[in-house]
Order: sequence, then structure tokens, then C-alpha cells
Amino acid sequence: MTEVIVQELRIYPLKSARGICLAHARLEHTGLQWDRHWLAIRTDGRFLTQRTQPALARIATSLGERGLCLRTEGLAALELPFEGPAVEREVRIWRDTLVAQDLGDAAAEWISTALGEPARLVRAPRTPARRADTTFAGPRPVPLAFPDGYPVLVCNQASLDALNERLAAPLPMERFRPNVVLRGLEPFAEDHIECVQIGRVRLQLVKPCTRCIIPSIDPRTGLRGEDPLPVLRTFRFDPALRGVIFGENAIIVTGVGQRIECGARCEVTEENTESR
Repeated sequence: MTEVIVQELRIYPLKSARGICLAHARLEHTGLQWDRHWLAIRTDGRFLTQRTQPALARIATSLGERGLCLRTEGLAALELPFEGPAVEREVRIWRDTLVAQDLGDAAAEWISTALGEPARLVRAPRTPARRADTTFAGPRPVPLAFPDGYPVLVCNQASLDALNERLAAPLPMERFRPNVVLRGLEPFAEDHIECVQIGRVRLQLVKPCTRCIIPSIDPRTGLRGEDPLPVLRTFRFDPALRGVIFGENAIIVTGVGQRIECGARCEVTEENTESR
């Protein structure tokens, strides 16, 4: 195996909005710092993503000293503080019901205008009560902010290259919304990796990531484009998960509080082939 390195680090502070490429990232209990810590919801508390609201793709995000800044065409920028008083509100992500912090009517008006439907913005509490599915994550509690199901998503650049060879038009990695992108692996080697060691950080790959329509949405325009799912289905369908897979969901074994750097060397541990 050639040398494996961290090629990219990405966070998505507002779930389903545009991400941020980082040179380095601090690891928290819930994943990379500030990743998916803000969420757009319907007024009934149900979470919103690009699956039903592709206009989220047109919202750019940036981190400042005091909080998260949101920008989209036609609206003044909105700053959301990292901390501060907020009213608790019950929200729902898939089958999980949890308590989040409502960021007020001004933020609700901004996101409603941006999305063209009544909506509100919430922030994850400092200590989220939500947990990853123990079926894959194991019995140790794995806290979550607002990702779909796991704190870190790891993707392999060689796997994307192999997929792009089969597509009519190549797709950028940002379509798959990873947190950590590795370079130096064989295509789809991630299927057989148990752990990735990055300095003092150890990530355990626990479940292949099943894919929806989001990779078909242009992250700059919010419009549907090349859909990789039909091609992926021909060689990346997992009968056990009943879905098309690309990338691996990971949990944090060690390294909370440590910093991951782009370009850092990684050590990978292959799993026992009978383990999953």
C-alpha cells in the first residue's frame, strides 16, 4: 500500500448547506468541531435537507470569531452565535426526537425567505443527548449533533476516481459531503478498513454510507445534475443495507481535543473479513 494521507477536511456547519474546506480541524466528541451544529427545520420541528429543500445548497457558510455566518443571494448575511440564550425546541431527525436551541424569529425569517417556505433555525446544545445507532456504533455512547447518523464520514479519493471513470461527467468529492478524504488507498479499500489512525486520533469505520439523491444536486446552484446512483447501483449495492453505498461512517475511538491536519499521514488497520 502506498502512503495514505488526509487529502481534505470538510465541515458543514448548517446541515445540508455548503461546506467549508479546512487546513486543520479540531476533533470534538460529536465529530469535527462545528460540523452540523446548526439545522433548518419546518415549523413542526421536522428537519430539512437538500432532499426536499435543494435551496439549502445555495447557502454559503463561514465561521467567524463569534459564530456562524450564512449568506445567500438576495439577502443580507446572517450571523448565528456559537453560544447564548435560546429557547429549547423539540426537533426530529429521521426517527430521533431531540431537544435543540431555537435561534429566534429574526433567524427564522431569514431562513424562511432563503428557502421559500416557513422554517426555523436551531443549534445543537453543548452536550447533545442524541446518540448513534448502537447496532453499528457499539454499546459505548456516541454523541451526535445533527448528522444523519454518525459523527464522521470518511471517503476515499481513489473510489471517486473509479466512479468518475464510469460516469458521463465527473463529479467533485463535495457532492458526497465527506468530513475526511483519504488519498493513497486502492479504490474502495475503505470497505475493508477497520480503523484509521491520524496521529493521536483514531477513527473506527463502522458502517458503509448509504446514498440518497443529494450527490445529484449541484452544490452551487441547488439544481439536479448528473446522478451517480444508477451507476453506483450496478456495482455498489449492499443487499444487507438495502441501498447504494459510497464512503464509510466512522466513530471516534481516541483523540477528542486533538487537531487533524490536511496532509497528515495515516495508518490504516484492515478489518477481520468476517466482522461485517
